[in-house]
Amino acid sequence: MANEERPCPCDIGDKFEYEGLGNEVQIEHFKAYICRPPSATDRAVIVVQDIYGWDLPNTRFIVDLLAANGYIAICPDFFVGEEPWTPSNDWATFNKWLETRQPRRTDKEANATLRYIKEQYNAKRFAVVGFCWGGIVTHHLMLTHSDMKAGVSLYGIIRDSDDRCALKKPTLFIFGENDSVIPLEQVTLLEQKLKEQCTVDYEVKVYPGQTHGFVHRRKEDINPNDKPHIEDARRQMIDWLNKYM
Repeated sequence: MANEERPCPCDIGDKFEYEGLGNEVQIEHFKAYICRPPSATDRAVIVVQDIYGWDLPNTRFIVDLLAANGYIAICPDFFVGEEPWTPSNDWATFNKWLETRQPRRTDKEANATLRYIKEQYNAKRFAVVGFCWGGIVTHHLMLTHSDMKAGVSLYGIIRDSDDRCALKKPTLFIFGENDSVIPLEQVTLLEQKLKEQCTVDYEVKVYPGQTHGFVHRRKEDINPNDKPHIEDARRQMIDWLNKYM
């Protein structure tokens, strides 16, 4: 699910067998997974889950990757205890499931997470990275939160707002060329609207031959043809954060 205009199911891909290096914490009315870098920092990144939930090992791997690169990285449960989607669910019920998990109704949890990392870790600079459903959340937060320094939206896109490209902070958008959820014509339209509306730095990157979820739902060691694209997209994500944080 990465297109707000026409929600569409997406394959979970390669589920990582990954334990995670961080720990779970309670933030007000929801839980979060957090990992801290080896050295003290005031830079923090909120990582936003896809439809498969905050405890998907793939997403926690990304959290730990960001921590290894010098960021306090935290993945809140933006579903607030509600069950994530599972591959065994009936796709015919997806839209009904999504009604209580709207990506543009996440400000309360985002703000609570910001308060938590400010108070607990003295964080002063913030960014957001999101995948699929979380990519839409990232796009939304870049439209509404001027206290963020930057955002990286991976295969998520807002289509239902006239000012959807009036970004407040620099944003990197990453897509796959062969994404059946977000076809290239939608990416082209996004680029056109960004040129018309956006006054901050942005970049749209499309990776050849890649499908939906390739950055965090593909294992590079068993997908040799995808490996260079997976690794480059992860590097671009980190470089973007380093540039603006």
